[in-house]
Amino acid sequence: MGCGCLAVTAIIIIVILKLADKVRKPFKIPPLPYLEDTWWGPPDKSEEDTSIKPFTISVPDEVIADLYQRLKNARPLIQPLEGIQQQYGFNTRLLSKIVDFWQTEYNWKERETFLNKFPQFTVGIQGLKLHYIHVQPSNPEGHKVLPLLLLHGWPGSVREFYEIIPLLTTPQPGRNFVFEVIAPSLPGYGFSEGAVRPGLGAVQMAVVFKNFMNRLGFEKYYIQGGDWGAVILQNMATLFPKQVLGVHSNVCMVNTLLTNIKVFLYSFYPTLLVKKEHVHKIYPLSSKFAFILLESGYLHLQATKPDTVGVALNDSPIGLAAYILEKFITGTNQAWKNLEDGGLTQKFTYTDLLDNIMIYWVTNSITTSIRLYSETLNKAQMKLKINK
Repeated sequence: MGCGCLAVTAIIIIVILKLADKVRKPFKIPPLPYLEDTWWGPPDKSEEDTSIKPFTISVPDEVIADLYQRLKNARPLIQPLEGIQQQYGFNTRLLSKIVDFWQTEYNWKERETFLNKFPQFTVGIQGLKLHYIHVQPSNPEGHKVLPLLLLHGWPGSVREFYEIIPLLTTPQPGRNFVFEVIAPSLPGYGFSEGAVRPGLGAVQMAVVFKNFMNRLGFEKYYIQGGDWGAVILQNMATLFPKQVLGVHSNVCMVNTLLTNIKVFLYSFYPTLLVKKEHVHKIYPLSSKFAFILLESGYLHLQATKPDTVGVALNDSPIGLAAYILEKFITGTNQAWKNLEDGGLTQKFTYTDLLDNIMIYWVTNSITTSIRLYSETLNKAQMKLKINK
């Protein structure tokens, strides 16, 4: 073989290797980023208060009086179009019914007692005072006690855990273990302080909650989460695998180039990817994308202009209720938007739903809660490549 042929062959090999490297690059696992323990609180606090303090929900009477004044003096609601249930958003006929219940039957003092039924505490982590529920197991004799971190999302709160906590902390037949439950309010949600500077996204919250569990004395633990809680725990499992013993997620997500290619290619033969009885959960892709476009307007708004919509929601309890409760309709069952009552009482009670809304209202936390969207759905977070 002549020198010319060798040169051409060498060039071809180099080109092939470079092309192969470019093809492989999107599928390579990037190194984990280094994340500092950023101080998210006011700059004038130079030292962290590391003490754990008992906490009791106690809302001033004037806050509740102001709420009922706003409910009483609200402007008349605009009537829905003929033949419309929840397709245009939360139906104001249904909203009027819930507001009437709020004014005449919902008793905050009774609900405050209910919300205080579990031991609650606050602790300082990276400049933020975090609120959390901490329930030790009842009668754990003969059972292994497993620490379990529960993380909620938006538009939820720790209220969503009240029914399951007794089941988790009570020994169950046929099981040799029981859980010790730690359920914090996310930073900026409910009774937990929000950041005073930009940058506290879901990845940074993973660092916060790793430090939070360490502060409470847990070096290894299990984690469970839904919605934003699911995103945060996914980041925790990625960043701190030695601390996380196990994960249970309500929202399992994989969003890489490879997985998206697979989902598309398997759309031609769905049963090669999933069992026949589960095909409808993924395909047809057109219907899934249509649903996302229809129901994700709030996400785009909160990811771009959280403070603007926060002003309106923080000023009107009825507006806040409509905005949040709408998510409990289509977020629970897509078909419920075609029901006059939104299907709400099929899974919830008005009292349960208002408990959650009240946590946002009495703490003025709706704006700080929705900022999590803008702090996570941005280029800075994507550059960390946690989800690759």
